Amino acid sequence: MTVLKPQATYDDFARLDIRIGKIVDVQPFPRARNPSVKVGVDVGADRIMWSSAQITNYQPADLLGSPVVCVCNFGPKNIAGFTSELLILGARNAEGNVIVLGPRSEVAIGEPIF
Repeated sequence: MTVLKPQATYDDFARLDIRIGKIVDVQPFPRARNPSVKVGVDVGADRIMWSSAQITNYQPADLLGSPVVCVCNFGPKNIAGFTSELLILGARNAEGNVIVLGPRSEVAIGEPIF
C-alpha cells in the first residue's frame, strides 16, 4: 500500500496545466539512463511538445495517435542532452510496466483537466 502525500490546496492544482494531448511521434532514446523513448505530443498549443518517457513496454506504432494526459508547465528538463518539456502521466501495473493514462471517451486535443 502506498502512503498518501501531504495535503495540497486547490490553488496548487490550479497552477498545473494538465491537458489532453495526442502522441504524434515516438523516437528511440538510447542515451537515456533508464530505458525511455522521445515522445512528441500535440497538446493543442500550436506546436508539438516533447517528453522523455519510460514507456518502452509499448511498441511505437501502438502509441502513435493515442490520447494522453500531460502536465505541460513543469518547465524544460535536460535528460541526457534531450530537452523534455512535458510530463506524460502514467501508473505502474502489477508487472511494473508504466501504463499511459488517457481519457475513456473522445476528448478534444488541448482540453484542460479540471
